[in-house]
Amino acid sequence: MIRIRAQLGEGRTFIEVDGHEGHVEDGRVCAAITAITQTALLGLEQYAQQYPDLVSVEIIQE
Repeated sequence: MIRIRAQLGEGRTFIEVDGHEGHVEDGRVCAAITAITQTALLGLEQYAQQYPDLVSVEIIQE
């Protein structure tokens, strides 16, 4: 099961993606969720590089 938790409010957005879908359709669902999430992060990084005085992106790996 993939769990996506989003929290919105007061000028803040928090998104957490957790889990794995297992073996359903050879992992295509998990791959799709990962691709969408990574694309969003890459897009935000591009904006941060283009407008460093306006946007800051920090990605922390655990």
